[in-house]
Amino acid sequence: MYNNARRSMRTPYKRSYGSKSRPNKRATKISSIDPSRFIKIANPGASANYKSKNEFADFSMHPLLNSNLTSKGYKAPSEIQDKTITLGLEGRNVVGIANTGTGKTAAFALPILNKLMRNPSSRAIIIAPTRELAIQIDEQCRQLSKNSSITTAVLIGGLPLGRQTASLKANARLVIGTPGRIKDHIRQGNLRLDNFDMVVLDEVDRMLDMGFLPDIRSILGLLPRVHQAFFFSATLSPEISRLIETFASDPIVINVKAGETSENVHQNIIRFNGNTQKMDLLHDVLIRPDVTRVLVFGKTKHGVERLAKELKERGFKAESMHGGKSQGQRKRALDGFKDSKVKILVATDVAARGIDVKDITHVINYDQPQTYDDYIHRIGRAGRAGQPGNALTFVEISIASAPYVPRH
Repeated sequence: MYNNARRSMRTPYKRSYGSKSRPNKRATKISSIDPSRFIKIANPGASANYKSKNEFADFSMHPLLNSNLTSKGYKAPSEIQDKTITLGLEGRNVVGIANTGTGKTAAFALPILNKLMRNPSSRAIIIAPTRELAIQIDEQCRQLSKNSSITTAVLIGGLPLGRQTASLKANARLVIGTPGRIKDHIRQGNLRLDNFDMVVLDEVDRMLDMGFLPDIRSILGLLPRVHQAFFFSATLSPEISRLIETFASDPIVINVKAGETSENVHQNIIRFNGNTQKMDLLHDVLIRPDVTRVLVFGKTKHGVERLAKELKERGFKAESMHGGKSQGQRKRALDGFKDSKVKILVATDVAARGIDVKDITHVINYDQPQTYDDYIHRIGRAGRAGQPGNALTFVEISIASAPYVPRH
């Protein structure tokens, strides 16, 4: 556990975060999550126990897909990929339950791309909860289908409708987007779904949390009666089950979720007393030599903006990312983080899903999440693809009742 660590290495700074901030009712709401749930010793071996029954070359896929996978050095699939790809290639409806960072995108993308390559009349729509996740899915699909003739359209908010409309009019066969913007194009007559024979709902639980259920039902209701469906989620609530029963015939459920959080992430808390000490303790963590790429989560866009500014004033390379920024600003911040131009990305929960950045060493919950599900998805940004990661959560001393855990 981190306490008042030595600060002799600290760079100069002007003021402590929070000293001039106004009270914010939403920001000051205390999380009701028991702090002991933020503490867990990593067990990387647990996630490495699975031995795939197949190699990618064993799947009956289009030669171009196999060639692209080989060129990227992909050989053995992850568990969710190993257990769902064959079903998808056979045309079955699939429900995949898995933790974040387990390779879900390729699990549904490969069967879909295979059918698009083999059947020129096929079309697919992939629905995601956030812009960033939609963009990430598009990027991965483009890499997997490199040198193919598959045309795509990405329908997300924050960008002009015109270019997206042009992509749809160019007969895009793979459409990827968020529910609200997809409905916008449907209402304007730019998108018809009666000839789409494949659909994917990724992060279904998150979409329901965000209130997208009516939009999702409306969109799925426009598909032809016979279609192939993929539903991927970290949880399977009764509400999600009812949605699946309505829009997927005889689905096969593949559950590879071993635990609530990744076994590759070492989790611990940082106790603090007051905003001044809180900022100083964050500074102490960020100057450690093992902390090289960091995602820091805050509750509100204003708090995130203030925190990023304070970190810059202290000499850190940091950027902010939240819903108050334009899509272009969000993309530039994320690209800078991916390219290591900035060490620290300070973000709201807009970044908790869909951001797949290699080698994030630490996720820091500067403000606690409102729900444990939010916590799971925040810390899932570290420890991806079998790599080790760390998650640290700030807990005020007055409510920190968790037992002592040795500092890691």
